[in-house]
Amino acid sequence: MLNASQVVWTNDVERELKEKGHINDYLAFLSEQLNSSVILVRQKLTKLAKISVNALIVIDVHARDVVQKMADKKISDVGAFEWIQQLRYYWLKDEYENENTICKCVATVFPYGYEYLGNTGRLVITPLTDVCYITLMGALDLNLGGAPAGPAGTGKTESTKDLAKALAK
Repeated sequence: MLNASQVVWTNDVERELKEKGHINDYLAFLSEQLNSSVILVRQKLTKLAKISVNALIVIDVHARDVVQKMADKKISDVGAFEWIQQLRYYWLKDEYENENTICKCVATVFPYGYEYLGNTGRLVITPLTDVCYITLMGALDLNLGGAPAGPAGTGKTESTKDLAKALAK
């Protein structure tokens, strides 16, 4: 569900930028969609459904924040750094005509892993989390490891684990 949501979000943002040259209308749509999800999670749901909707809301809040920042900066091009720095998901055909999900971030490209990691919550994605993702994706692309450094309790391990979850690896 989260994977499909991210593929749709990536496709929608790029379509809006290419067709309209702005994403103001899409920002309004995302806000309405998020409000609908909040109403849904307040209803009586099974434990499994509640975990799924909560994770979807966390991802959707980040998606809305990214689009808001892009709208504020009047981004009109899919090649703008404010867009390509995001972890984006594409449903593409490979050279053998097999369809697969591809994850991109700046200049890195990885196939989605499709590893089932259980139905768990997602880490709240902050601008610092985005920077960790960019750095770790670049290191992985160069076949290097990543070793985030900083004070204890600042989310280094959780950010790394959440990127692995986002790539389904």
